[in-house]
Amino acid sequence: MSKDQAGVSKFALIAAAFAFAAGALAAGFAISHVGAAAMGAVAEKPEIGGQALIFIALAEGLVVFGFITALMILGKV
Repeated sequence: MSKDQAGVSKFALIAAAFAFAAGALAAGFAISHVGAAAMGAVAEKPEIGGQALIFIALAEGLVVFGFITALMILGKV
């Protein structure tokens, strides 16, 4: 492996880590806000508990997108 290829590999690893970390941080932020709002809504109207869980699961999808992006970046190395 030449020096140029090693440099590209280092940047690809950093980019993959950043993609995953950004997705995880965004999901944590979204879940904190959506979860608080959902629990407030469930406290007022208990029959919408299932819908509240669906909204929280949608926010969790951000982690999956970050993970897939990281795998795609690493696949190009």
